[in-house]
Amino acid sequence: MRNYLLTGFACLGLAGSLQVFAQTSEQNFPNKPVRFVIPFSAGGPVDVLGRAVGQKLSANFGTNVILDNKAGAAGIVAFDAVAKANPDGYTLLLTSGNFTAIPAFIKTLPYDPVRDFKPLSMVAKTPGMVLAVNPGVPIKSVKDLVDYAKANPNKLNYGSSGFGGVQNLGMELFMRAANIKMTHIAYKGATPLSMDLLGGQIDIALLTPVTAIEYVKTGKLRALGFSGLKRFNKLPEVPTLDEAGVKGFEYILWYGFWYPAKVPTEIMNKMHAEIVRAANSPDVQKAFDDVGFEASASTTSAEFTKFTLNDLAAMKSLANQMGFVPE
Repeated sequence: MRNYLLTGFACLGLAGSLQVFAQTSEQNFPNKPVRFVIPFSAGGPVDVLGRAVGQKLSANFGTNVILDNKAGAAGIVAFDAVAKANPDGYTLLLTSGNFTAIPAFIKTLPYDPVRDFKPLSMVAKTPGMVLAVNPGVPIKSVKDLVDYAKANPNKLNYGSSGFGGVQNLGMELFMRAANIKMTHIAYKGATPLSMDLLGGQIDIALLTPVTAIEYVKTGKLRALGFSGLKRFNKLPEVPTLDEAGVKGFEYILWYGFWYPAKVPTEIMNKMHAEIVRAANSPDVQKAFDDVGFEASASTTSAEFTKFTLNDLAAMKSLANQMGFVPE
């Protein structure tokens, strides 16, 4: 009995020490580099967001923020890596609305988007996407595109950064709105997609403003339309798709941060506050605006959680309406 009591007291002492250590670790967070896992190849639009926010967090925290690009399987490789990461607060997922779209299009996933993640905060939106073609394609307007595609179903091919991703979903919605058919070519990110569009290996794509601006202004790509209901202020000569004849069509993107599910609440709250602080800072807002993003940080993590759950349900409903059956 005496030995048992001594062992019990030792265990209690160890438990107390571990609790104090955990509290100290949370209070001292962060004291090593923070990692943003991005599910696309390097150089894409999400990298722009990551760099802008990461530089501000680095300055505020006094530690480095590393961008870790894990392209593959329409984002699933990165999502799974974050779901299984050490929940110590040093690994975050930064991605687009493909987080909520993927479960609507792929039946079996190695992670659960609700159980395995804690939504942290939305960080930015785009006012729309640019519908762009390679200049070698003899199409000068949305009307030309619709007329040609109706006369030649599936002859034109379009690219996306992955099946079930935001570009794939946006183009599928556009094709249904315009009553046309094109062939889908999937890539592992925005950068290889853009390179093949520039090289003429694919005909057309919906591009984020940050990807499209330079190529359109230098004549390397031709912009047919913009998917927001208002013209994009950095390409004011490009009509909206609604103006160009696809009435009522609107498609915008959003981006946010997620943590692994078991990250401590204190670290969640601290990181959320710093992301909001970064997104609301004038220099980050200018960096976003320069490439066509709008800062849009969530007031609370609970707000972003509600948004994420609603969008997961909306994407599943949309997939059903579009006739998609998860595979």
